[in-house]
Amino acid sequence: MRWLLRLVPYLKPYRGQLILAWLCVLAAGSFVMISPLLVKFAIDFGLQPVRDADGRLVGLDGNERLLIFGALAIVAFAIARGAAAFGQQYLGETIGQSVAYDIRNRIYDNLQRLSFAYHDKVQTGQIMSRATQDVENIRIFFAMGALRLGYIVLMLLISIVGMFIINWQLALVSIVSLPILAWRSIVTSRRLRPMWLQIQQNQAEMTQVAEEGLSGIRVVKAFSREDYESRKFAEAAKRQADLSYQAAVIQANNQPLLQGISAAQIATTVGVGAWLISRGSLQAQDVLTFTLWLNLLQLPVRTLGFMINIIARCISSAERVFELIDAQSAVQEKPGAVPLTDVKGHVVFENVSFSYDNLSPVLSGVEIDAKPGQVIALLGPTGSGKSTVVNLIPRFYDVTEGRILIDGIDIRDVTIESLRRNIGIVQQDVFLFIGTIRDNIAYGRPDASQEEIERAAKAARIHDFIVSLPYGYDEWVGERGVTLSGGQKQRIAIARTLLLDPKILIFDDSTASVDTQTEFLIQQALQELMKGRTTFVIAQRLRTVMRADQILVLDQGRVIQRGTHHELIQQEGLYRRIFELELKDQEEALGRPVAAPPVSDGAGLAERIRERVRRGETEGLPPQVVERVRARLAAEGQAGGGA
Repeated sequence: MRWLLRLVPYLKPYRGQLILAWLCVLAAGSFVMISPLLVKFAIDFGLQPVRDADGRLVGLDGNERLLIFGALAIVAFAIARGAAAFGQQYLGETIGQSVAYDIRNRIYDNLQRLSFAYHDKVQTGQIMSRATQDVENIRIFFAMGALRLGYIVLMLLISIVGMFIINWQLALVSIVSLPILAWRSIVTSRRLRPMWLQIQQNQAEMTQVAEEGLSGIRVVKAFSREDYESRKFAEAAKRQADLSYQAAVIQANNQPLLQGISAAQIATTVGVGAWLISRGSLQAQDVLTFTLWLNLLQLPVRTLGFMINIIARCISSAERVFELIDAQSAVQEKPGAVPLTDVKGHVVFENVSFSYDNLSPVLSGVEIDAKPGQVIALLGPTGSGKSTVVNLIPRFYDVTEGRILIDGIDIRDVTIESLRRNIGIVQQDVFLFIGTIRDNIAYGRPDASQEEIERAAKAARIHDFIVSLPYGYDEWVGERGVTLSGGQKQRIAIARTLLLDPKILIFDDSTASVDTQTEFLIQQALQELMKGRTTFVIAQRLRTVMRADQILVLDQGRVIQRGTHHELIQQEGLYRRIFELELKDQEEALGRPVAAPPVSDGAGLAERIRERVRRGETEGLPPQVVERVRARLAAEGQAGGGA
C-alpha cells in the first residue's frame, strides 16, 4: 500500500475532477443496482394475484399505469446510468493522463538534475521503459482501476444491503461466495505482482537491447553483426513472451474459477429461494430481484481479478518509477549558495583528489593555479585523469578531497546554474540535437540574434560551410548530427560554446576529430578569442601544447610535470618521451627547428624505448607511446630496413 499512498499527492491538483468522478461512480452504481428494485416494485404493485374460492392462483390483475411508470423509470435509470458511466470514464481518463503527465515531467526534471555519477551507471533503455511503460501502468490504474474498483465495491454494498432487507436467510446464502472470491483475488495478486515486476524489468532490458543496436547500427553493419543483434533481441523478446505467457496462464486459470463460483452461487440462490417460496416465507419477485442482482454482479465479480491485476502492475510500476524520482544527485547545491558574478577566471585547484567509488583514486593531490587569461594544456597517457580534471571545474563531479576556487570562491558555495553559465565546454564526444544548425549553435542562448550566431560561426570557421548548404542556417541536422562530418560537428560545437562568451573555456580534445588544415583554422580563430579567458585544453596537437602558458603532465592521477614547452623539453621525463614519439613529427612537418634535449639524454632515450618495445618489455610505458613505436617498427620492416 505504501507505493499506492505515494501516488496520492499527484491527485491533489485534480481534486475537483476526482470528486466529480467519484460522484459519477456513485450515481452509476446506484442506478444499476436500484433497477432490480424497480422491477420488484412493478411486480408488487402493478400485478395483483387473482385467486379462486379455494385460494388457488388463477391469474394476475395488472395495473397498467403502474406498469408503464415502472418501465419508464427503468428506462430513465438506464439513461442516467449511461450518462454517469460516461462522466466516470471521461473524468477517469482525464485524471489518469494528467497524473501520467506530471509523473513523466517529474522523472525527466530529476534526471536532468542528476550528476554524471548517476548517468554513468544507469542504462538508457531502463530509464526509457520506466518513463513510458511503467508510467502508462500507473495511468491505467487511475483511469480505470481505482474508479472501477470503487464501482464494484459500491455495487456489492448496495446489493448486499438490499438482500438483507428483503430476506436475511437468502442473503446469507447469496453472499457465501464473496469471501472465496476475495481470497482467490488476493492469492492471484500475490502471484502476479512479482511476475509483473519481472515482465517490466525484462521490458526495460529489451528496450535497452533495441536502443543499443539501433544507435550503433553503423558499427553493426561495419562488422556484419546483423544476425547477432537480431538473435540478441529475439532472446530478450522470447523471455518477454514467456513471462507474459506465464502471467496469462495464471489469469486464465483464475477467471474460469471465478465464473464457476459465480454461476454456482446463482444456482444455489435460486434453489434456496424456491424452497423458501414453497414455505411461504418469500415471494417469487423477491427471488427474481436476488437473481437480477447476482447477474448484475457477474461481470464486476469476473473483472475483479482484472482489477487486482491492474493494481498489481501499478504497484510494481510505482516502485520502479519512484526509484528514478527518489534518485539523489551526488552533486548537491549548498543551501544559501550565491550566484557567481563578475568572473575574472582565476581557477585554483588546492590539493584536489577524486574517486568514483571511494576505493580507487582517479586524482590525487592535484595543484593548479590558472591565472586569468592563461592557457592550461593537459597532457598524459589514456586514463591519466585529464578529462576528470576539467569535469570537476563545472561540478559534473564533486571533489573527494581539497577544493576548487574561482576568483577565490569555492565552487561549492555558488549556484550550479551560475557556475556553468560562466564556463564554456566543448566536449570530446560532440552531441548535436535534431533540429536546424541555427538551433544547435544557439542552444545555450536561444535568444541570440542571427548576427551573433553568424559571428560565432565565423570565429569557429564554419560559417562558409553553412551558407553553402541549400537551406543555410536552417539546414536540418540528423540524429546526433549524423549528416555532418566529424570536423563540421566539432566546429558547430565550438561555435555553440563561443556564443556563450564565457570567462572560462574547456576544450576536451576538441580538435582531435578534425584534419590538420581545419584544426589550424580553428586554432587561428581561438588564438584571439582566448585572450582574457582562462582556457583548459586537453591537448593532442603540437600547436596547442607549444602556445600554452602552462603544460600539466598527468600520469596515474598525479601531476608529475609542469611548465612551458621549452622548459619541459629540457627535462628528462614523460613529456619529452611523448614529444619524441608523438609530437616531434608534427614539428618537423611544419619545418620548425626542434628544441634539442640535454646531451646527457641524447638520442639514446628514443632508442632505448624502441629496444624495450622490440623485446616486448612495455610495462611502465604510456600505451600511446608503445603503439607509436610499434607502428614505426612495422613501417621500417615493410620498407626493407628490418626491425
